Amino acid sequence: MNKKILIVIAGCAALLISAASLYFFMGRSETEKGEYSPKVGVFIYRGDDTFISNMMDSLRSIFADYDRENSEHFYLSIQDAKNSQTTQNGQIERYISLGYDVLCVNLVDRTSASFVVDRAMEANVPVVFFNREPVEADMRKWEKTYYIGTDAVMNGLLEGQIVVDAYMADPGAFDKNGDGVVQYIMIEGEFRHQDAILRTEGSVQTILDAGIQLEKLDGGVANWERSQAAALAQSYFEQYGDQIELIICNNDDMALGVLDYIDGNGVAFTNIVGIDGTPAGLKAVADGKMLGTVVIDYYSQAKFIFDVTRELLLGKNPSTVVSMADDHIVRAPCYIVTGADLN
Repeated sequence: MNKKILIVIAGCAALLISAASLYFFMGRSETEKGEYSPKVGVFIYRGDDTFISNMMDSLRSIFADYDRENSEHFYLSIQDAKNSQTTQNGQIERYISLGYDVLCVNLVDRTSASFVVDRAMEANVPVVFFNREPVEADMRKWEKTYYIGTDAVMNGLLEGQIVVDAYMADPGAFDKNGDGVVQYIMIEGEFRHQDAILRTEGSVQTILDAGIQLEKLDGGVANWERSQAAALAQSYFEQYGDQIELIICNNDDMALGVLDYIDGNGVAFTNIVGIDGTPAGLKAVADGKMLGTVVIDYYSQAKFIFDVTRELLLGKNPSTVVSMADDHIVRAPCYIVTGADLN
């Protein structure tokens, strides 16, 4: 595993996309080929999200490789909603009107999936949701609806396990005041966001289930953003100082925001955990600045998106090439990475 993860750190850093890039095209258009090429519209909630940008670069690369190596050619366009569901709804309606053949949607607001499914059903255009899971009722509305993403509950359980393993190895590194309780801060991704809720609950419950006593000093929402997490970290350390013994973050970018404050203010603190396994997150773990992270394989998610989309474009059943349940949900792998895995 060590070699694999080091390759990820070294190789994936170059895969970040520019937040200013609103449109991406891959494959051959009708004009270039002189014939019809099936068209895929991809809609992302925010292009400057580190995890999503890595996934989109992977998706572009997969489409490009397939285009070079196969007789079938697909036309790919990626749209950035810039965190506006209204904008995303308009983009989706426009692409349906332009005759796109498959819609791949990373929802801004998961409760808006019904709108997307209804429009897609009317036009008979399959929908592949990814990264933000629609509510179950919306997934069941139409048989041409799919979802690709990780298991948020498992993400949280694994994040909690990082803390459990580190605590069991050295309880004194956490319980610095010797009161038998770990005082912690929780930084969540979004208010009432399903993944944020499940990751939060899963991580805390795993620690409690291991018999480790916890006391929550404080917590806040940083909207998955590094800068917002840095601002929260400043307020927490100014208020609680040495009382803080653990910081749990719903993703790596927010964990890195905490580190930005720590590094900039000479604070000695490494009991931080994250989720995503971004290149920067993995480097922080390798450098001993974080306890660990839960790697969510964004390349695997991109490959699943491509495989399901390709089968739909070719009029085939995606379940013959991608393992999925009857509910059309595909789960991407996730696993723990700590400093011991990288050094």
